[in-house]
Amino acid sequence: MPRTDQAEWRPKQRNYKPLDLLLAQVRGRLPDLLPIRWGRMAASPFGFFRGATSVMAADLALCGSTGFHVQMYGDAHVRNLGAYAVHDDRLVFDANDFDETCQGPWEWDLKRMATSIILAGREAGQADDACREAVLVFLSVYGRRVSDYSGAPLIEVARTFVHRHLTSQPITRALMKAERSSALGNLEKLTKPGSRGGRVFHERKPVLRSVSAARAREVIASLRAYRETLSEEARHLFDRHHPVDVCFKVVGTGSVGVRDYVVLLFGNGEHDPLFLQVKEEPPSAYAPHLQGQKPVLNEGHRVVSGQRLLQAESDMLLGWTSMQGRDYLVRQLADHKSAMETEDLAGSGLHDYAQVCGEVMAKGHARAGDAAVLNGYIGTGTKFAEAITQFAVAYADQATKDHAQLLAAIRSGKLRAQRGV
Repeated sequence: MPRTDQAEWRPKQRNYKPLDLLLAQVRGRLPDLLPIRWGRMAASPFGFFRGATSVMAADLALCGSTGFHVQMYGDAHVRNLGAYAVHDDRLVFDANDFDETCQGPWEWDLKRMATSIILAGREAGQADDACREAVLVFLSVYGRRVSDYSGAPLIEVARTFVHRHLTSQPITRALMKAERSSALGNLEKLTKPGSRGGRVFHERKPVLRSVSAARAREVIASLRAYRETLSEEARHLFDRHHPVDVCFKVVGTGSVGVRDYVVLLFGNGEHDPLFLQVKEEPPSAYAPHLQGQKPVLNEGHRVVSGQRLLQAESDMLLGWTSMQGRDYLVRQLADHKSAMETEDLAGSGLHDYAQVCGEVMAKGHARAGDAAVLNGYIGTGTKFAEAITQFAVAYADQATKDHAQLLAAIRSGKLRAQRGV
């Protein structure tokens, strides 16, 4: 695939309607929550883009690819990077959402991230010239870092953390928010004193609500299978906690409607809480468009495997389980985690953040693929970066048009949207 061909986006090749793909994507999800999903997607073209992974996956398949596969992030966009704590309580900055991860074309990740920079930049009030410049910065940093990794010892690549640019304002704010986000903070925010003593979840319908006793027992029982997916030391840590309550939580934009539970556990007394998220994982939106994929025995396992390949260091309590024929990811809930907000991308924030996006994606692709192959394809000139930037602008315009179709469907009554939730 010539590098200049990466610029092509031909909407007339579509033989499907974006709205039909979105409706197909939510089959099997909880119907009473879908108005929240449509409301969040209706908020802006970037909000639409975040929830429309299935549409972009189908569109990217129309564009072809280089044929070289890595472990894709899948849902690569600026809001899916953030700060989180690793096992020794250090805060690191990396990708933190892997619901769509799978083996796929590396440049599809770049096209999705580049498009998100355009859309998020526009939402933050940036001019299109500034958005395009930010995409070129993202791709320039990505290319330089891939070149560096192509000649580096593999063990060094595996140990790489993103440290540069952490003094830029968007990252500093994310790190500060992550420092304030903790299990004790969640205890105060999500729970209240129970009528029989101890702590129980505090309902905030519709985003946080209690579950039946039978469902709570089922969720807790699923943790037995989850325990077997942990390392020996993580298993020992998990065994020293005991569960006391379960609730249902609405999460994200693209994930709204999946079954998502939060389990409150305590370890060394009432001031030692642990929150585990048990989140349903449907198949990746890219799966129908990629041939020769290995069978997935558990979608939660798919996500865990991809996350461990791409992240420099992952949650030690990351694992998977299943309930009633559905697959689930299990992880700590928002323990020292935070993400960039749109307002962080005003002024020089977009340019600074684009650099970090390039660092993070290059590190992940080098860990999960062959940096020398990527470096050889990118080359030493600017053709590749210019082509991806051209695609990103065109596809951001397409996402804006698709967003308008969603708004029309809401106005006509075809879809019901609940906004502001």
